[in-house]
Amino acid sequence: MKIIIFGPPGSGKGTQSNLIMKKYNIPIISTGDILRNIMLKKNPLSTVIKKNIKNGMLIEDNIIINLIITEIKKTYMYGFILDGFPRNITQLQIMNEKNIKIDYIIELILNKKIIYERILGRRIHVKSGRIYHIKYNPPKIPEQDDITNEKLITRIDDNIKTIKKRLIEYQNMHNIMINYYKNQKYNNMTKYAQINTERSIESVFSEIKKFIKS
Repeated sequence: MKIIIFGPPGSGKGTQSNLIMKKYNIPIISTGDILRNIMLKKNPLSTVIKKNIKNGMLIEDNIIINLIITEIKKTYMYGFILDGFPRNITQLQIMNEKNIKIDYIIELILNKKIIYERILGRRIHVKSGRIYHIKYNPPKIPEQDDITNEKLITRIDDNIKTIKKRLIEYQNMHNIMINYYKNQKYNNMTKYAQINTERSIESVFSEIKKFIKS
C-alpha cells in the first residue's frame, strides 16, 4: 500500500500518518522528519536546511528528491506513507520517471484560524519526537515531557512569520497539485480523497480507514 498524505501546515499530517502506519504496518517517509534529523548534524547541508526552514523557505527540489528517493527504495516493496512529498510538479514528474506508483492520495484540509492555533501551541520532545499541544494535548507539567521530564521545545519554524510564508507557498502550489492529482491519477490507478481535519483525531482517522477500505 503506497499512500501520499498532504495538506497545509498544522492539518494533522504527522498524526494521521502515524495512525495509518500502526494500523497497516507500513513505514512513514516524512520530509519533515528527514530534514530535522539532518539539522541535528553539523555539516554544509544541515546549515543550508536550517537557514531555509528558519526563513520559511522550501528546500531545493534536488536536495529533497535525492533524500526521498533513497528512502523510497528501502521500503518500496512493502509500501510507504509519503508525508510532505511531493510538493510540486517537478517532484511529481520525478516520481513518474522513477515509476513510483501510488495507491491512495489523501488531502487534509483545515480552516486557517485553526492552523495558527494548532501550530503556535505545539511543543516537541526532541529525543523521542513526542508531540504535545498547550491546549489540545498538554503535558502533565507545563513545558516538560511526561516521561523524561525534559524540557519541551517549540520548533524554529513554528512562528507567525514562518507560518504565513508556508501558507502562501502551499496555496500557490495547491491548485496545480490538485489538478494534477485529479486529472492524472497515475493512469487511473490512484484513489483520491479530501478530508476535513477540524474534527477529532479519531473521527478523521475513521474516515481515512473507510476511504482506504473502499
